[in-house]
Amino acid sequence: MKRVNLSSGSKWEDIVGYSRAVKIGDTIEVSGTVSTDHSGEIVGEGDEYLQTKFILMKLENTLGQLGAKLENVVRTRIFCTNISNWEKIGKAHGEMFANIKPVTSMIEVSKLIDDKYLVEIEATAML
Repeated sequence: MKRVNLSSGSKWEDIVGYSRAVKIGDTIEVSGTVSTDHSGEIVGEGDEYLQTKFILMKLENTLGQLGAKLENVVRTRIFCTNISNWEKIGKAHGEMFANIKPVTSMIEVSKLIDDKYLVEIEATAML
């Protein structure tokens, strides 16, 4: 099967050795995504809801570049630094996926790569 690696252009991709997303056949895997814009600035600093919403919009854009839509998402994995704020994260996720309902996990982690990141999300889509 043909493999397509999608790059975001981030310098970290070459340093760490990863792709923004990988499509093999009908499957698309999207790397952990945080709430940063194209210039590397954090969107929604201090706000789990805004970070989650922005991340999901980034995921939607990434999927679109590979011919998929949010409707193709079958799994999300949500990593957060404060699980007690799960309702804010869940609200944003629900706004994007209320009718799609992929399987998901919400997992509290002690820290993400930058203290300002409160949420990181991975996704799997099937065409």
